[in-house]
Amino acid sequence: MNATPDAIPPYRDAALPVDLRVADLLSRMTLEEKAGQLFHSMLMMNPDGTPVTETDGSMLPFTTPELVGDRFISHFNLLGTYGAREMARWQNAVQEMAAATRLGIPVTLSTDPRHAFTDNVGASFNAGAFSAWPEALGLAAIGDPELVFRFADTVRREYLAVGFRVALHPQIDLATEPRWARQTGTFGSDARLTSELVQAYVRGLQGPDLGPESVSAMVKHFPGGGPQKDGEDPHFAHGKEQVYPGGMREHHLEPFKAAIAAGCAQMMPYYGQPIGTDWEEVGFGFNKGVVTGLLREELGFDGIVCTDWGLLNDSSVFGEVHPARAWGLEHLTVAERAARALDAGADQFGGEQCPEVIVDLVRSGLIPESRIDVSVARLLREKFALGLFENPYVDPDAAAETVGRADFAAAGAAAQRRSLTVLTNTGPLLPVSGRPTLYVEGLDEAVAAAYGEVVSDPGAADLAVLRLRTPYEPRENVFESYFHSGSLAFAEPELSRILALLDAVPTLVCINLERAAVIPEIAERAVALIADYGAEDAALLDVAFGRAVPEGRLPFELPRSMAAVEASRPDVPNDTLDPVFEHGHGLAL
Repeated sequence: MNATPDAIPPYRDAALPVDLRVADLLSRMTLEEKAGQLFHSMLMMNPDGTPVTETDGSMLPFTTPELVGDRFISHFNLLGTYGAREMARWQNAVQEMAAATRLGIPVTLSTDPRHAFTDNVGASFNAGAFSAWPEALGLAAIGDPELVFRFADTVRREYLAVGFRVALHPQIDLATEPRWARQTGTFGSDARLTSELVQAYVRGLQGPDLGPESVSAMVKHFPGGGPQKDGEDPHFAHGKEQVYPGGMREHHLEPFKAAIAAGCAQMMPYYGQPIGTDWEEVGFGFNKGVVTGLLREELGFDGIVCTDWGLLNDSSVFGEVHPARAWGLEHLTVAERAARALDAGADQFGGEQCPEVIVDLVRSGLIPESRIDVSVARLLREKFALGLFENPYVDPDAAAETVGRADFAAAGAAAQRRSLTVLTNTGPLLPVSGRPTLYVEGLDEAVAAAYGEVVSDPGAADLAVLRLRTPYEPRENVFESYFHSGSLAFAEPELSRILALLDAVPTLVCINLERAAVIPEIAERAVALIADYGAEDAALLDVAFGRAVPEGRLPFELPRSMAAVEASRPDVPNDTLDPVFEHGHGLAL
C-alpha cells in the first residue's frame, strides 16, 4: 500500500492569509530557529558568484553555510561591489542553502546604498554595475519629490533583479553639525524638504503596499543622528555623544514622522548616546523610552526595528578590533546587552550572529519565549508579504539586462547634471564658449579633451578646471579612515597651492560636498565655483560649457570659518555665523 504524501503545510500555502501562515510557521519552529531570525548579519561573495565557504575572520567570523545552515540566520546584507549576473547567481546559491534547511525559510537580502559615488564599507558602495546618480545630498539640491520617486523606483527595479529585498536606506538624519561624516547620505539640513523627499523615496521602493514587487525600506537613524558632539561619528567611542544644546530634539523627528506616514516597513535606531535630555543616557538601540515609548507608542510605528550594526560584540574590521557600540552599557555582558535591546523594543540585531545568546536568555528564564515570538512574527510576516516563500530566486540573465540599463543610466546622468550647484560666476565665465585651452586637475584629461585642448602647463591655458573634495582630517584606524571627520578647511601647504593656481590662471573650481567645506578664500578667487554631490567629469563639463542646465541649491550652508563651526549648536540647522553661502544658495545659468 502506497503511503499518502503529507499535505502541504499551511505556511507554504500562498492562498492562505499571511497571519495564518505566520502563526503556523512560528508553531513549527524550535527556539534555535526562532533565535536565528533575530540576526541581520553580513555576507561577502566570491567574484564569480559563489558563496564564501572559507573565511580568515578579518571581516566575517563565519562562512555562509555556517550562518544559514547551522545558525539558522536568514537576513543578510551584502558587502562589496560585484557584477549583476554574479550577484544574481550568488543570491540563488544562498537561497538554495536556505531551502535545504528543515523549514526552508528563504533568505532576505539587504544592501547599503549602491547608486552613487561614495565607497565606505560601513555606509555605502559606489554604483559599480548599477546606474550612477548623485548622492542623497544631490537629490536634495534638486529638491524634486517626483525625481526622488523615480530614483527610488529605479533602485527598486535594479535591486529586485539581483535579489535585494531590503534597502538599508533612506537616511533621513538632518545635516545640522557641519563636521559630521555621514551627511552625504542625508537630504541636508531642511526638515520640511527631507520629509517630502523621504515620502517619495519610500513610495518608490515599496509601492502602495509591501508586496512581491517591493523593496522594504529600512529608514535610519531614529530619532535623528545629526546632532553629534563635535561632529564625530558614534561608530567610534569618541563620537558616541549626541547633544541638543539648541533644544531642537523634536525638530529632528519630523522626517521620521513623515516616513511612518508613508508606510516605511523598517526603522533603524542610531548608535548615539543622548546626553543632557530626559532620555536615558544609553545608545538608542538600547533605549526603551525612545524605541518603545516614542517610536512604537507615541508615533505608532508597528514595523520592524533593527539595531544598527555591532551593538553586542566586539568585532574585527580590516583586522583591527572595534569595541561593541554599546554606548552607556559598555560594562554589561553580551547577554545583558541583548536583553536590554529586546526590552527596549528591538526586533533584530544588525551585524551580529550570536543566536546562542538568545537561546540562553530564554532557557535561563531572563527573556520569555513569547517576547521572541513577537519579533519573529514581525520578521516572518515581511518575508511572506515580499513573496519570498513563492519566488526566492532571480534570473541572472535578466539581472544583467536590468542593472545599469541604458535608460536607468541616462536618468542618473541627467540627475547628476541637474544637481550641480553654481555658487559663483564672475565675469560671467559660465557657460564657457568655443574650445579653449584647458589645464585640468582632479578630472580625466581624456574626458576634458572633448571640450577643449588640454595642456600640461597652467600658464598656457585659457582656463583651468580644478576638482576638489571637502577637506578632512585623516584617521589612523583603517575603518575610521572611511569616515571623513574633523576640520572642513584646507590646510597648508595645500591651500596656498590651490590659491596660487587661481591667481595664475582663470579657474573653474568644482568641489565635492560630502560635508560643508570651509572655502572663503577659494570662493573669492575662483572665477567660477560649482558644488557637486557625486557627478562624473562629463557632467561637470557639460554644465560648464552650456550643454546641460544646473538646478542645484545648497542643501546646507557653507561656513566662513572653523571657529564659526565650533561655535555653532549641533542640533540647530544652518547655525554658523555669517556663512559664505547660505542654505538654498545657487545661481541660474
